[in-house]
Amino acid sequence: MKKLINFVNTAASSTGDWALLVMRLTLAFGFFEPAVKKFDNIRGTAEWFATLNIPLPTVSVLLVATFEFIGFFFLMLGLLTRYISIPLMFIMLIAILTVHMGNGFSASENGFQVPFYFLIMLFVIFSKGPGRYSIDEAVVNKA
Repeated sequence: MKKLINFVNTAASSTGDWALLVMRLTLAFGFFEPAVKKFDNIRGTAEWFATLNIPLPTVSVLLVATFEFIGFFFLMLGLLTRYISIPLMFIMLIAILTVHMGNGFSASENGFQVPFYFLIMLFVIFSKGPGRYSIDEAVVNKA
């Protein structure tokens, strides 16, 4: 039994950087389409933001779309990941509170399930870093 536990622990330890890479890529692609949709329809999205009582709706749309779009590239590359995760966590929190919370948890009912999972994954990346397979790690190791 002890050998099995050691084997599982060793296997789990060696996959940590791959898990962070997969998580970063999943998040990156999760932010790409919403950013593009916001940029494609800034006026319509700003009108929708206004109905949600989000202040300065046009500026807010531009900021959110910009951070989501930059987040796509930074998360994909593993560049400044801890820094980009902060505004993205804030965006997810606001999305949960203004758009999804009233619909319950289930994603099938536009609930807060998906943005909550994104928030958790962003928090993991913020706390653990981007992992070995990232520009951040390559720069840190060279310094």
